[in-house]
Amino acid sequence: MAGECRDAGPSAEERARSSEARAAMRAEAMTARLESRAAAREAQAQEREAARRSRREAAAALAERDPHRAAAERKRGSGRRDVVRQDRDVSGYATLVDGERIRTLAARGASVAGLAAVFGLGEDEIARVLAADAEEA
Repeated sequence: MAGECRDAGPSAEERARSSEARAAMRAEAMTARLESRAAAREAQAQEREAARRSRREAAAALAERDPHRAAAERKRGSGRRDVVRQDRDVSGYATLVDGERIRTLAARGASVAGLAAVFGLGEDEIARVLAADAEEA
């Protein structure tokens, strides 16, 4: 028995080849898994972007139909609600044309053109009111 060669199983070369084959199969499986995960992530990103796009379109359509409701539904991190600013219809308001008001606003730095626009008068009339003030002083 001392000189006998036992058949103890596969040789070292066969074990090495088998180990390399298993490592290659593991590497292929890992590569396939990584590729499938990357494809799944890309598909999910496209789905999320499509959902965002549809939400934006729906919000734009709502804002077009009803800006107040759209502003109330807009999400804010602070919890603050938006209020839609509207220009007040002042067409029916009566503006009192008072020389003292004109002089006070001019003293505060209002331009002649600005005063004329606000009071609905011509620039020459505003200049005349201001000139009358200069003559009195």
